[in-house]
Amino acid sequence: MIKRKNRNKNVIYTDVYALGQHISMSAHKARRVIDQIRGRSYEKTLMILELMPYRACFPILKLLYSAAANGSHNMGFKKGSLVITKAEVNEGSTVKKLKARARGRSYPIKRPSCHILIELTDVSLYEEYEGYEEYPICLRKRLDKKKSIDMTFHDSHI
Repeated sequence: MIKRKNRNKNVIYTDVYALGQHISMSAHKARRVIDQIRGRSYEKTLMILELMPYRACFPILKLLYSAAANGSHNMGFKKGSLVITKAEVNEGSTVKKLKARARGRSYPIKRPSCHILIELTDVSLYEEYEGYEEYPICLRKRLDKKKSIDMTFHDSHI
């Protein structure tokens, strides 16, 4: 985890992230998986990644574990209240080789790589503060769902 420099000492950091660089797969194939997990909770994402049949799931799963471990070890977050707020895939460098073919010709081989960033946010810290409209949309959806579940539970047992 890279700590961001900030002059204000009263700022509470609610997000942690993990960055994987030079992962040998195309960015397009990794984006196909990342688009499925963006905005979901940590536990639901683990289930999704373990059941998806793509090769890109394993390095993304390792990065997700790493980001959650950063949050629990460095910041003291609970893994049950983590939500993926930012997940992006960027293209890395491409290794270009030439392969010998018939009749003295050559054939280019391209080995693409990508950089994957996964950022997790602790939702339990957001519930304590005012200014709900300033939160990212994925956090507001999760908080709204949690409030509606709590309201229906209390209404049904009155």
